Amino acid sequence: MFGHDWTSKLVVGLSLATLATSNPVAAPQATTTITPSGPPCTHSATNRACWRNGFNITTDYETSLGTPPGITRVYNLVITNVSSFSPDGVSKPAMLINVGLPAVTCSMLTSFEGTFPGPLITADWGDFLQINVHNNLPQNGTSIHWHGMRQLGTNDQDGVNGVTECPIPPNHVKSYTFRATQYGTSWYHSHFSAQYGNGVLGPMQINGPASANYDIDLGPYVISDWYRTTADEAASIAEIVTNGAPPASSNVLFNGTNINPSGSGGQYNRVTLTPGRKHRLRLINTSVENHFSVSLVGHNFTVISTDMVAIEPLVASSLFMAVGQRYDVIIESNQNVDSYWFNATLVGGLCGVSVNTAPAAIFSYQGAPAAGVPSDPGVPLTTTPCIDNTGFVPIVPRQAPQSEFAASQDVLDIQLETTTVNSTAVFRWEINGESNDVKWDKPTLEYVRDGDTSYPPEANVIILDEPDVWTFWVVQNNAIIPHPIHLHGHDFLLLGTSDTDANPTEPVIFNEASDIGGLNFNNPTRRDVAMLPPFGWLVIAWKTDNPGAWLVHCHIAWHVSQDLSVQFLEMRDQIPKAMDLGQLEPQCSDWEAYYETSYWKIADSGL
Repeated sequence: MFGHDWTSKLVVGLSLATLATSNPVAAPQATTTITPSGPPCTHSATNRACWRNGFNITTDYETSLGTPPGITRVYNLVITNVSSFSPDGVSKPAMLINVGLPAVTCSMLTSFEGTFPGPLITADWGDFLQINVHNNLPQNGTSIHWHGMRQLGTNDQDGVNGVTECPIPPNHVKSYTFRATQYGTSWYHSHFSAQYGNGVLGPMQINGPASANYDIDLGPYVISDWYRTTADEAASIAEIVTNGAPPASSNVLFNGTNINPSGSGGQYNRVTLTPGRKHRLRLINTSVENHFSVSLVGHNFTVISTDMVAIEPLVASSLFMAVGQRYDVIIESNQNVDSYWFNATLVGGLCGVSVNTAPAAIFSYQGAPAAGVPSDPGVPLTTTPCIDNTGFVPIVPRQAPQSEFAASQDVLDIQLETTTVNSTAVFRWEINGESNDVKWDKPTLEYVRDGDTSYPPEANVIILDEPDVWTFWVVQNNAIIPHPIHLHGHDFLLLGTSDTDANPTEPVIFNEASDIGGLNFNNPTRRDVAMLPPFGWLVIAWKTDNPGAWLVHCHIAWHVSQDLSVQFLEMRDQIPKAMDLGQLEPQCSDWEAYYETSYWKIADSGL
């Protein structure tokens, strides 16, 4: 049985260990971008830049004519409590999706159905998705967020309880409907407190053009931390320990499997490569807290996408992956027929720790011994202290006007505050002096529907009413804990970050006069998750062209559930015109009726 058993509110896990010495990997090397050939233009292994109906890799998918026609694809996700689940040979309770339903093959990799992670949702660029979420959890609500989906005109389908909807009560169904206006790789997960740490997540694959050719699409490769306790128990541990340290993950899973770190039970995840072919692998970090640097011994990655943004191809020997980030890479099987370690190297205590100190999977060439274990450990990867890879150049360009940049006006100031609960000093996160505690029974869109502007302070709402203007934000970190910052509803331009090589011992404050020269306003790296350095800053920008209530939050589950988020209410007058806010009912009424007599009550931010 699952529920909130947290003994105190507003506590956040901390680790004040010294940052690891940084020796970043060699800078990625650019390769040649392919361009669509034609006429005719046919999407194929030798012409991936082409798509169909005149759409290709250079099409601007954010314009009104930037999305190809599509069909409607229907999925059903049934969320269920499971008393015993053993992805690595050790049993624990979990929350899983579509248990006992027929399996669906996920491309060249193992089936996701009825296990962890949840089933693959796949569509083509321009398709409409109708995803029916059945909440069969007897004592918990849920909501499902479609991470990275633009949700243009469908903010009410973003799946954030307390912001865009009330939670789905037990024994109820919600049908989410939205269009795949982008292409690439992403994932979905519960946004109901830390619930996704119990297993409520799965991959998404939106097929479209690519900036480099490949032969075989291996599909999503989900890398995730795993805890022996439930997410609620782990969050409680993170809160009540005296040094504020969050729990170490019990293991790291690759597409839902791994050996037990104790040496008994479980099995390595195995991927087969075809000799002489180029394979597309869709990497996703769906962890609760752990960040990784990923590498494949003896091979390079050709990176073709950051989150859901197609980029000029870059070759890298390893990639840092923050929680929530995705990379689409091409692996060329040009080595000896053998088995090779795929490593997810933990990058230091401040970016999460695990009982499994060397998590790995096995990639084997066709023809190698089926049960073979790689003999070559490769050169140990030097870890870095939570530093994003940068220098990626989007295919479809964006330029932000430097003349409109005014850093002093737009700051998200992140503070770690101490309070007292039951005579115990505990911690909470604040942005601009406020902690974001949502109300499950009154989401922000309900305020918009009713024309009510009396947003409570704990909703931490920032108004962006002016349409089609660039908004610039300096995210300032006044704590030594780094944060993967995620924006809903937009890709943001990552204009720059503070210098992280110095391992600062006090906050490095953004100075517009001296730091603006280091920002890139001309087609910089673009994505929806970026790493905020410890005691540092990052500068992001996006255009106000998508009406809705959009969350910005740290994607470490312990942090967002302990208030580290803010809501941007964008183009308020356009929200009721873009979507039917009547859809908030009857779900909110059903939730209120359930919650009135429910056993478990909200004990954290609700997110």
